[in-house]
Amino acid sequence: MTPDDARALVRRCLGEIAPDADLDALEDADDLRETLDLDSMDIFNLVAAIADESGVEIPDREVGRLTTLGALVERVAGAPAP
Repeated sequence: MTPDDARALVRRCLGEIAPDADLDALEDADDLRETLDLDSMDIFNLVAAIADESGVEIPDREVGRLTTLGALVERVAGAPAP
């Protein structure tokens, strides 16, 4: 998946989790939990939505390191094709 495709996927999934968020203002370095006021369940739902839409599975042990939009996009873009 290209980085642009990954970014579109992550933004689409974030829109489902935080429908009132201004995703256009979200920068790569923004912490998703702080900027969008996401809790651990929201992050779990985000990772599950990404997996459902793309087949990219993100192990629980990695989720804690994927705190920014940029890190999440990079992880999804770098995943092997399912």
